[in-house]
Amino acid sequence: MAFKMVAVVGASGSLGKPIVQALLAAGFKVTAISRETSNSTFPDGVEVRRADLTSVEALTKAFAEQDVVVITVPAQESGNQNQYVDAAVAAGVKRFIPAEWGFNTRPGKLSPGLASVLGGKTKTVDYLLEQTKAHPSLTWTGIATGTFLDWGFDRGVYGINAATKIATIYDSGNEPLSASTLPFIAQSVVAVLQPQQRADQTANRYYDVVEQTFTQNELLRLFEEETGSAFAVTRVSTKDLARARDEKLAKGDPGAWVLALCLGTFADGCGQAVEEGDIANGELGLQGRGLRGIVRDYLRAKGA
Repeated sequence: MAFKMVAVVGASGSLGKPIVQALLAAGFKVTAISRETSNSTFPDGVEVRRADLTSVEALTKAFAEQDVVVITVPAQESGNQNQYVDAAVAAGVKRFIPAEWGFNTRPGKLSPGLASVLGGKTKTVDYLLEQTKAHPSLTWTGIATGTFLDWGFDRGVYGINAATKIATIYDSGNEPLSASTLPFIAQSVVAVLQPQQRADQTANRYYDVVEQTFTQNELLRLFEEETGSAFAVTRVSTKDLARARDEKLAKGDPGAWVLALCLGTFADGCGQAVEEGDIANGELGLQGRGLRGIVRDYLRAKGA
């Protein structure tokens, strides 16, 4: 099953951009699928098709002649991907890569707290499995990557602020978590699509790829060593966060989503780090960078 034409939904986003670049570098012909009102621009060589992303009919036209569809919409939107699946079936797409990324959402993989906010993604993949079984010409590949490492540094995801030298450590700070940089995630997409032999093997499979597994305390130590500064540390109990999450959930406050992800990542005993034996890096020929090097390059780019 040889792939040539790849459509990326969300191609102008934080994850979509590096995926587009990696696909181009690997020799794929890339089509960016954007909203009708979008003014986003794309690299030379990328075809742009604008469509109503809620319409199966419009998406079917946008997916015409594409071998692969990759969905990179934000996590908050990823619980509603059925229209993309239906359009892929109608357009004769060969491979569908849903917006899984982040945590593995297959049954039994998510903690109850994470399932409360990521359940929509689980249902999306359930629907995808149903449709690919009914329409075998469409195959799928799921890719879970852990949290977004470099992206998360800028957004305080890991509780460490390099500019202010302040760190927020949750519970003991010793809970392992799995994460990957955006370039590594982009390479994982290329890896499941080529060469042809591997592309055949990755059909209808779910993969966990992880660039690094570490604790908050280990990450803080690297930031302190690389900056030569001691950070001011505030310690927070995730029990307090859980109460705040429940209050926000009761009110329908979207801020509950962020708190739930924080609890599912850092709380002592949450167990969301990927087990070594479940990591597919070797099977896919992926090699990540060392955590110190990632931190060092980030600080250098920020002038910190």
